[in-house]
Amino acid sequence: MKNIIKISFIMFGLSMAQHGEDKPLSEHLIPLSQYLGKTFSGEFINSTADRPMRDVLSWERALNGNAVKMVHSVNDGEYGGETLIMWDDEKGSLMSWYFTTAGSLTISQAVIKGEQFICIEDVGVNQNGIKKVKTIIQSLHGQRLQKKTKYLMNNIWVDGNDMIYDEVKDKRPMFK
Repeated sequence: MKNIIKISFIMFGLSMAQHGEDKPLSEHLIPLSQYLGKTFSGEFINSTADRPMRDVLSWERALNGNAVKMVHSVNDGEYGGETLIMWDDEKGSLMSWYFTTAGSLTISQAVIKGEQFICIEDVGVNQNGIKKVKTIIQSLHGQRLQKKTKYLMNNIWVDGNDMIYDEVKDKRPMFK
């Protein structure tokens, strides 16, 4: 009986592979599935008519469901980056790797708490006194996102940017 079940699963798997079906999303990433296939656009608080500052952010399933990819661009490619979010067995945690158009890489530990996706980057000791950067993304009623940034300075979390993004259908992140 066990062999019949095993063979059935193998046949089912082969059938899915032949028909191009996607593998399921990693169990660690399932809470992020609400964002997949969606694109959001938000305006920076310091945006002006003379110098508009708009961020476009999209979410995609990646690496056969083992990762979620966020792609963003500011002002149609002036700056941007791609983030891969995956479970790291060694660390026993979600991790994110953020690659920017400026050529930098940021590695953060990530956690999902209820409706919040949180990344915490250890930036070490630097001249401005910031030791960690925390980015919090949460859904606001499905068609909006809020993205907050906080900085750990003198053992106190200090508020940074706070943006609201609206879901859009006619935009995609782009790079120059």
